[in-house]
Amino acid sequence: MSQYAHYPSLAGKVVFITGGSSGIGADMVTAFAAQGARVAFTGRNREAAQQVLQAAAALGPQPLFLPCDMGRVEDIASAFAATREALGRVQVLINNAANDDRHQLATVSPEYFDQMVAINLRAGFFAAQQAAADMVAAGSGAIVNLSSISWKIKGAGYPVYETCKAATIGMTRALARDLGKQGVRVNTLTPGWVMTEKQLRLWVDAAGEQLIDANQCLDGRLHGDDIARMALFLAADDSRMITAQEFVVDAGWT
Repeated sequence: MSQYAHYPSLAGKVVFITGGSSGIGADMVTAFAAQGARVAFTGRNREAAQQVLQAAAALGPQPLFLPCDMGRVEDIASAFAATREALGRVQVLINNAANDDRHQLATVSPEYFDQMVAINLRAGFFAAQQAAADMVAAGSGAIVNLSSISWKIKGAGYPVYETCKAATIGMTRALARDLGKQGVRVNTLTPGWVMTEKQLRLWVDAAGEQLIDANQCLDGRLHGDDIARMALFLAADDSRMITAQEFVVDAGWT
């Protein structure tokens, strides 16, 4: 038996997770499936998505994979339509899709800026718009927007990404006010430096390891399931009176 919490209120719920084919999103998919939720998730890597599907199906209901470019609003609308047809109205939205591509201020073009905003901010807004329509009709729902500690710690080398992740906090609070009286809760989940395959491959070198050790209050390393467990709580009825808040899971870095 797992040492971690089980949430009866998540069993059977329709959960839509963006960017679920790899990284933190993949751990979100398996975590919600293990709770008995009916999960739909977006992604662009079909091969990686198959691995997630197999892992999740071993723990709970078979998820629904939706090939989707979250930078395209029309793709987002199509993914929600497919979810409604296959699973029903969305009851939980996890806005996880992101691109933390490194860049320098001097080299950012208007086109690159728009591309980064499209995936790191606009996608979450229009996914929330789609999900809110389902949730308001049902009189309840939960939206979890993922931010990042990168802007809090003044990280160097990705200013557009950090700008979008800071704006996510504002989006959460605005949506929480607009949707709260209709039974919809909206919160922000802010991860620290999570040891995903991408992070380990590209950026967690010896200097990165030293940086983590120097800044985290807790020893050890953050993994996707650490973030997923907070998402479970925020999606479950256990957090029914929590909205417009930010929850930081960063081992005490900030």
